Amino acid sequence: MKRPDVIVVGAGIVGAACAAELQALGRDVLLVDGSVPGCGVTAAGMGHLVALDETDDELDLCLLSLARWDDWLSTHASLAEHVRCGTLWVAEDDAQMAHARVRAGRLGRRGWDAAELSGDALARVEPALRAGLAGAVRVARDGVVYPPAVAGALADTLVALGGQTRFGTAVARIDDGSVTLASGERVDAADVVVATGTAVTRLLPDIPIFPRKGHLAITARYPRRLSHQVVSMGYGQTEAGSDALAVAANVQPRITGQWLIGSCRQDGIQHADVDPRVLAHVLRSAIALLPCLADMKIIRSWTGMRPATYDGRPVIGRHPASPRVWVAAGHEGLGVTTAFGTAQLLADLMLDRPVSIDAAPYSPSRFAHVPT
Repeated sequence: MKRPDVIVVGAGIVGAACAAELQALGRDVLLVDGSVPGCGVTAAGMGHLVALDETDDELDLCLLSLARWDDWLSTHASLAEHVRCGTLWVAEDDAQMAHARVRAGRLGRRGWDAAELSGDALARVEPALRAGLAGAVRVARDGVVYPPAVAGALADTLVALGGQTRFGTAVARIDDGSVTLASGERVDAADVVVATGTAVTRLLPDIPIFPRKGHLAITARYPRRLSHQVVSMGYGQTEAGSDALAVAANVQPRITGQWLIGSCRQDGIQHADVDPRVLAHVLRSAIALLPCLADMKIIRSWTGMRPATYDGRPVIGRHPASPRVWVAAGHEGLGVTTAFGTAQLLADLMLDRPVSIDAAPYSPSRFAHVPT
């Protein structure tokens, strides 16, 4: 095996996107993963492509990435099982509707079309919703994909461009410019990118990324009964309660005719077992918006561990103490949406090119003095 310029550790959707981007830009890349592309966090997630705007920098990264997604999907939509269903940010009362109007204005000013809907208009565009809702914001260009298929396609692109892969090969140690595999073999490179989601802290203890657990469920096939992704305006804003559980409905129509149901967040939970109490809470939240769900058959439920950070921003950039080590992780629920933007931003930084957006909010150096 020839010595690579860059080793990317982690073949989830973020790592695979970074590997393909760097290879396309002339670096010789080796992508390493203990399993196969798209496992782990990528396989467990909902796969939404959505512009979130809790902060300006979050929206910057989303919009940068969504533009790249549009380019990629122009030739890969079928493989990705892409559905441009749009998102309905549903407001249950006047206070949530006021927040929805702010979101519509903010997205609209950035060119990501968002339209306010009255309660009556909402009932017409999505009849499955319960009556009496205050209204919604409809974001027409949002969509959903099947993330494992995308990660696999990006790994294939890497190889087609001349890159290398080693799957089924766990990494035991990261050093400045090298990785040591579980077998004891050491592989050297000019740079190492760590994109291992919740496992980043095991390899880089001074990068504080922690697991934020979520429960999901999927129904049998009920085609043409749901047209949009339906999300509560509380999504991304709900704070965890005393039991460390926060729930806000998110229901997606899949290309198969199935309905994918989330979402919740739990901190401080290390095991991946499905908790029937939590799953019931998630389903009740979804049924409160979409009553017909109560009569549908749930065929599978599972959990995933989102890689989260304490300030809610991903970690993208050079490690503060190891100049040949780079990090691309901590995206929590936006890893799919922001994968291509993360890859572009990381490549800009690694190749010392002008950056498309401000990289400072994502810098690993912000954690340089945070105790772990």
